[in-house]
Amino acid sequence: MKTLHTDVAVIGAGTAGLGAYRAAIAAGKRALLIEAGQYGTTCARVGCMPSKLLIAAAEAAHTAAHGAPFGVHIDGTVRVDGREVMARVRRERDRFVGFVVEGVESIPAQDKLLGYARFVSDTVLRVDDHTEVHAASVVIATGSSPAVPPPFKALGDRVVVNDDVFYWDDLPRSVAVFGPGVIGLELGQALARLGVRVRVFGISGSLGGLSDPAVRDSARKAFQEEFYLDPDARVIDSVREGDAVKVRYVGLDNTERTESFDYVLVATGRRANVGGLDLKNTTLKLNPAGVPEYDRYTMQAGKSSIFIAGDANSDVPLLHEAADEGRIAGQNAAHYPHVTPGQRRAPMAVVFSDPQIGVVGTPYSRLHEGSYVTGQVDFGNQGRSRVMLKNKGRLHVYADRASGRFLGAEMAGPSVEHLAHLLAWALQQGLTIDAMLEMPFYHPVVEEGLRTALRDAQAKLNEARAPLAAAA
Repeated sequence: MKTLHTDVAVIGAGTAGLGAYRAAIAAGKRALLIEAGQYGTTCARVGCMPSKLLIAAAEAAHTAAHGAPFGVHIDGTVRVDGREVMARVRRERDRFVGFVVEGVESIPAQDKLLGYARFVSDTVLRVDDHTEVHAASVVIATGSSPAVPPPFKALGDRVVVNDDVFYWDDLPRSVAVFGPGVIGLELGQALARLGVRVRVFGISGSLGGLSDPAVRDSARKAFQEEFYLDPDARVIDSVREGDAVKVRYVGLDNTERTESFDYVLVATGRRANVGGLDLKNTTLKLNPAGVPEYDRYTMQAGKSSIFIAGDANSDVPLLHEAADEGRIAGQNAAHYPHVTPGQRRAPMAVVFSDPQIGVVGTPYSRLHEGSYVTGQVDFGNQGRSRVMLKNKGRLHVYADRASGRFLGAEMAGPSVEHLAHLLAWALQQGLTIDAMLEMPFYHPVVEEGLRTALRDAQAKLNEARAPLAAAA
């Protein structure tokens, strides 16, 4: 058993782990990066990038098949070659992974260690059976994995998760998707647009992370025009039969149906990869899910010398958040026991469906009744959206009734990935609705729809202020 000494040990070489390692090195400390699997982040290998590659192919197929309303017609049918689609997805995915691997390869060999790390104590790690690492502080950045509920495991290899999809050589004929969250919506719609028979089943009405009922309802209606989606499904059972799965469920028309699928795609959530770390050997306090309790501004677990960043902490599983958390964790691990809060950016999440979905700042579900006003716009008659035949969905912005400060937004509609950025920037700057309306709006653009919602919020704020002004 070899023994290594370092200032900071980082477990996991994904986005958060690499950020932590670089921050510790920048602080002038010795750092060791420990990785148990393949180099290459979740985003590049099985997440953000391959999913967008599949979505891009789906958008190309959908656009080619839906030109008639514009007077653009294709003679014959649009043919999707599943093998060519998946070959490009894998080829470009490998290219993105290659960039990450190149970055890791530039790290000095003495700063890297391959193997599974387990805690012996807060400051001692055992890596497989070959190395014991003594560190002044440790950063856990082990990421997360798709969680497959026990009932699905009986279906064997007919059950897939998003990781598996990007290793397909060809597109299947049919897929049942369980979970209309980010992954389920993105992959379900993409597969449907590529000619796969898709059924998407949800529970309790949840959809794409939306909590505002009106926005969620507009998104649901738009999706249901294109593919089967039941966010509050009544699935009776799922049974393996040969190389297929038979799903018995109650349809949207309240009739019982049975359909056979090549695969069941389970997109019901992810689980932090902390179960194999032997956290029982540490002083950490764990939450019911087995994840260390920590401060999201310092990334410190309790008062210990252990920090946790990225998907491993089950907070906000997004790449830009993981990068920020890794940097904060690395800096604080390097300076432990002197720990300082790091900057957390305005919350923002996007679903790359069509219509796209976005949530910025404080979501509807966390607003306090009576303390805010809602500005609204329906994209149905919004000029640029209608020109592009992307006029589906709605946008709600929330503003503090007393101060007029912008609090957050939920939206489903066209160009939401861009609207979400604008609104996140406004939130981080602490802007009021009045100040946001002083910004320029070009014509004709989708952002004019945002201006409509802001004007609606402004009118409601003025209405709320009127009695106060009269009393004064």
